[in-house]
Amino acid sequence: MTPAGELLAAEIRRDGPIPFRRFMEVALYHPQHGYYRRAPDPFGKHGDFFTAEQIQPVFGILMAARIRQLYRQMGGPRDFTVVEVGAGRREMADAFAEWNYVPVDIDSGAMPQNFVGVVFSNEFFDALPVDAALYQNGAFHNQRVALTGGAFSWHTGEVVGEAAHHYLRRYYLPPEEGRWYEVNLQAISWLQRMAAALSKGYVLSIDYGFTRAESLRFPAGTLMGYRRHTAREDVLTDAGLRDITAHVNFTALQETGASCGLANQLFETLAQTLLAAGEPDQFAAALGAAGPDELRRRMQLKTLLFGMGETFRVLLQEKIGEGDDGENRRKKS
Repeated sequence: MTPAGELLAAEIRRDGPIPFRRFMEVALYHPQHGYYRRAPDPFGKHGDFFTAEQIQPVFGILMAARIRQLYRQMGGPRDFTVVEVGAGRREMADAFAEWNYVPVDIDSGAMPQNFVGVVFSNEFFDALPVDAALYQNGAFHNQRVALTGGAFSWHTGEVVGEAAHHYLRRYYLPPEEGRWYEVNLQAISWLQRMAAALSKGYVLSIDYGFTRAESLRFPAGTLMGYRRHTAREDVLTDAGLRDITAHVNFTALQETGASCGLANQLFETLAQTLLAAGEPDQFAAALGAAGPDELRRRMQLKTLLFGMGETFRVLLQEKIGEGDDGENRRKKS
C-alpha cells in the first residue's frame, strides 16, 4: 500500500469508513504523500497527464491576450491585478507579468481583498475534494471509503446532510434510483471567496464539466483517476500516486456567482475563447517570428484549438463595482 494509503487505512481502522472527500484530500494534498505534493513531476511527457498550462508559451500568450481585452474594456485601471487560483508551479507568471500577479493555491497564498482585475483559474475546481453520493431507496446516501481485505472499497453510508442535499436537488436533474453524484461544496466556498475579494472585474474559470441539463450523461458519476496519461474509473487504488478529478458542475458555479454579485457573461468552449484572443492579430503573437520554434508553436495551437479546445469550457463572470449601473457593459467576445 502507498504511504498515503497507509495513512488513510489507519484512519479507517480507527474511525470506520471515511467520507470520500477525506480520501481525496489526503490522496491529493497530504503535505508529504499527496499526489500534488510529492517530488516526482506528474505533468508532461513522463508524468500522468498534460494540462493546457503545459502547452506553453502559446496558452499563456493567448490567455494574456484575452485578459488584456478585459483590462481595456475596464478602461485600463492602474491597479489591475490578476489572481491565479490553483497556480501550482506558477507557469502563468510570465504571461501575466504586465499586471500585478498574485498566485494562490488551495493551501498557500492569500487572496488579496477589494482588488480590481481578474481571478483566473485553469483546472482548479475539478481537483477540489468532493463527496460522492448514491441515490438509493428514494434518498441520497454518502458513499464512504472502507477497508475490505486490506484494500479500499466503497461503503454506502448515511443519508447526506442538509447542505449536500440542497446541492444535489438544486444543481442536478431530478434524481434516479442507482445513480451516482458528486457534491463539490468547496467549489461553492471558493467562488464565494473570489466574489467577496473582487471589488470590480472578472472571474475567468477554465475547466471541464457539465450543466444541470447535461448531468444525465453521467449515471455513474464523473470521478476519474489519471496515471501515465490513462484515465481510470477506479479512484481508490494507488492513493497519492494518481490524480483524482470530478467534472465541474457549471450550473452550481453560475447560480452561486449570481447570488454573490457575479453576473454570467460568457459560457463557451476553450476554443472559442482562444479564437477571440488570437484572431485580432491572426495569432501572430502566439506563433512568434518564423524560425525553429514556429512549428512547435503551431502544433501547440492545434492541440489547444482542436483537442483541449473542444473538451474544456470557459465561464466568464463579471463583478460590477459600486456606482456602476452596468449600462456600458460591452459584449464579451
